[in-house]
Amino acid sequence: MITTALVKTLRERTGAGVMDCKVALEEVNGDLERAVILLRERGMAAAQRKAVREAREGVVESYVHFGGRIGVLVEVLCETDFVARNERFRAFAHDLALQVAAARPQWVGREDIPGRILEEERAVYRQQALNDGKSGPVVERIAAGRLEKFVAERCLLEQTFIKDPDRKVKDLVTELIALLGENVRVGRFARLEVGES
Repeated sequence: MITTALVKTLRERTGAGVMDCKVALEEVNGDLERAVILLRERGMAAAQRKAVREAREGVVESYVHFGGRIGVLVEVLCETDFVARNERFRAFAHDLALQVAAARPQWVGREDIPGRILEEERAVYRQQALNDGKSGPVVERIAAGRLEKFVAERCLLEQTFIKDPDRKVKDLVTELIALLGENVRVGRFARLEVGES
């Protein structure tokens, strides 16, 4: 039997609607952990469909750290002003500002990296592999792996989230889309540090 308390617990853990929680629990015979997984899977699928919708509302979040030595502005976009005022949305924007301050990304996503820079990095990594005595396809695999690491360190969406090393920032965006029912995307950011050129 699915109790109200069980539905409430699932709702608190996932942020899903009451009826969605009840249906998920019924489908998995009251197994809370399996219900959480089921709701996340459904939410991720819905999030992928919503990610193509236009996002023109949102917030610009600011963060100043370390006695005023580091300042960050982050633009996070959504579809409606209602979601832009949502507490979870604003908390996410704040977490992104912290991420930018701490992890120093250069670009929002991998598609923002100029092709010239990717080619220059790939050439450097190929040469490093050759200098290490590698040859043939091994050189290309090493270069591809190092280039992927470069992207993961320099792109905000590809970075490991500072508050949860098991997730990437892009995973948080997808989860927020699933939770809020709207497209959410990172528009742009700026990071300033005293004395840094």
